Amino acid sequence: MSDQDLQVKVMAALKTVMDPDLHKNIVDLGFVKNLNIDSGKIKFDVELTTPACPVKEQLKNECSDKVGAIDGVTAVDVNMTATVRASEHSQPILTGVKNIIAVASGKGGVGKSTVSTNLAIALSLSGATVGLMDGDVYGPSIPKMLGIPITPPKGAANNKFHPHEKHGLKVVSAAFLTEEGQPLMLRGPMLGGIIQQFLQNVEWGELDYLVIDLPPGTGDVQLTLTQRAPLSGGVIVTTPQQISLIDAEKGVKMFQQVKVPVLGVVENMSYFVCDGCDKKHFIFQSGAGQQLADKFKVPILGEIPLIPDVVTSGDSGMPITLSQPDSPASQAYRHLAGQVAAQISINQSQEAKKVGAGFELAWKG
Repeated sequence: MSDQDLQVKVMAALKTVMDPDLHKNIVDLGFVKNLNIDSGKIKFDVELTTPACPVKEQLKNECSDKVGAIDGVTAVDVNMTATVRASEHSQPILTGVKNIIAVASGKGGVGKSTVSTNLAIALSLSGATVGLMDGDVYGPSIPKMLGIPITPPKGAANNKFHPHEKHGLKVVSAAFLTEEGQPLMLRGPMLGGIIQQFLQNVEWGELDYLVIDLPPGTGDVQLTLTQRAPLSGGVIVTTPQQISLIDAEKGVKMFQQVKVPVLGVVENMSYFVCDGCDKKHFIFQSGAGQQLADKFKVPILGEIPLIPDVVTSGDSGMPITLSQPDSPASQAYRHLAGQVAAQISINQSQEAKKVGAGFELAWKG
């Protein structure tokens, strides 16, 4: 069989490999790159839309199996790569940032900052370039969780400044604008000014994802960020109790009001697994996260277990995704990162379809 005939069969086989999130085959999606055929040896790249793709290994194995089953193929080398695609930017700020993820909750005490920090690290560990904005100007805690000293940021040209860098993340926080242990005592308009600085005056560089940890609630600071930042989507953090739904619903409605797509819901402190047993103990009841997701027809992105080491790791400046990468909590955060990245890719694909349909209607008209 000639190499040209084999190429036709390889592409036909790969057309049967479907991306389960985008619901199209990987050839039509443009994922197959650099196909090389040499005497029955097949080598090609599969370029995904995110390195955090939750079905990466599934797609790789399916490609290898289907191409390897072709007569005349003696070896298959599948190289999985990723190029993160940018969400549409409606505003001329943060143009070097491809995707911006806002993490919100309707109330405090649900572990939102811990989720934001570990989500950002999990995305970074997948191979993405990631920034983390501590937008909780009332109680900035992310520098402590990452072990970053409270020092002023370094200045840059054009009245801008550089973010701090730690654990592979670029980080800004209101905590860097004051002395350690001192409160940031500012009125509403001044708080909005700080948020504007974070959006306009930080030299973020090129980022695949910027995670923004919003303050709890749905006040002025949250509205400033959600209205002025070109957000790719929002993530709602809740806990398992039914009472938490009341506040979490406010967070969903806030995103809906400013027309930010809700990527889904994270149920934090979902369950506890004690030492010496594998049974899940639902200390704070269960089901609120799924109930919220069902009500607003959005995905449940993850259920994070209640593990004491999550707290101690954050207090030590080494989040659990780094200090204990194989722990149940770390596995849950990696799953969360994959689901968040997948939802962004799904939204981008749907938006592209709308644009394509609009062009087709305009052309026919």
